[in-house]
Amino acid sequence: MSPHTKLLTSMSLILGTTITISSNHWVMAWVGLEINTLAIIPLISKPHHPRAIEATIKYFLVQATASALLLFSSMTNAWSSGQWDITQMNHPISCLLLTAAIAMKLGLVPFHFWFPEVLQGAPLTTALLLSTLMKLPPLTILILTSHSLNPTLLTIMAVSSAAIGGWMGLNQTQTRKILAFSSISHLGWMTAIILYHPKLTLLTFYFYTMMTTTVFMTLNTTKSLNLQAMTTSWTKAPMLNTSLMLTLLSLAGLPPLTGFLPKWLILQELTNQELAPTATIIAMLSLLGLFFYLRLAYHSTITLPPNSTTHMKQWCTNNQTNTLTALLASSSALLLPLSPMIPTLL
Repeated sequence: MSPHTKLLTSMSLILGTTITISSNHWVMAWVGLEINTLAIIPLISKPHHPRAIEATIKYFLVQATASALLLFSSMTNAWSSGQWDITQMNHPISCLLLTAAIAMKLGLVPFHFWFPEVLQGAPLTTALLLSTLMKLPPLTILILTSHSLNPTLLTIMAVSSAAIGGWMGLNQTQTRKILAFSSISHLGWMTAIILYHPKLTLLTFYFYTMMTTTVFMTLNTTKSLNLQAMTTSWTKAPMLNTSLMLTLLSLAGLPPLTGFLPKWLILQELTNQELAPTATIIAMLSLLGLFFYLRLAYHSTITLPPNSTTHMKQWCTNNQTNTLTALLASSSALLLPLSPMIPTLL
């Protein structure tokens, strides 16, 4: 990809995200989502591989359908109420269609089937964008309209996402698919609290973005696309793999690592809202995700005994660890002592 094309797509991604998260009008929010979709498509199809082209077509069809649903829901609401303001969603059918459109954009259950397949066909850097930056505009719309949506439907989708994300990730061997189901599970946690504490949803998204960026950048450095490649990745960057283990355990939500903080606050807020059954269910479902995180952490630090294999081991490689990766890895594991400052920020 030429530098001019890369600059154009990067600026379009930033522009589309900025337009959506700063707009109050439905048409402008839809325009920002469309700019984002059109900007990410060249990045997904960049390898010119049949799997990448398939992922591009799947992504385009799903996003186009979700955008049409979103525009139709906003038009139906404007027809009945005369309002194009995002926060003025009063029509029940419009709210239902909007919930389906945003769930399709984010990859929430039951509209999650496209997300692992698209991530598996995309390069690691593009998969990182799909898991983090591309989730921000739809999540912002969901936060702005959450007071108008059906709380029972959102809770069912949140619990189902936490369950499916943990359950389907158990039998995966491809790291991108594992991280896709991890994203679905974390989206379930964010959706569970979005009605009661929107700022906590954003905090959870920021922590998730930081930890997922660390994992993707580490996997990109060591070129680990599956569990078999992870077993020999310690020979390329031993210290980076050690930090990867801590980041994966932090994603699982184990104390005393950073990832424990948002889950702790979400469970506390759900209990305060007298939703202890929901808090108990999603806390137990997080154990499913803990299993495959532990498996990834084990594979990232395993040392193999001397044996004869058919593949080449890269014993002498010159992998320069990025300073940003090291900084993000440290933050992903060591930010829990800052938790007393969080209530003042929220």
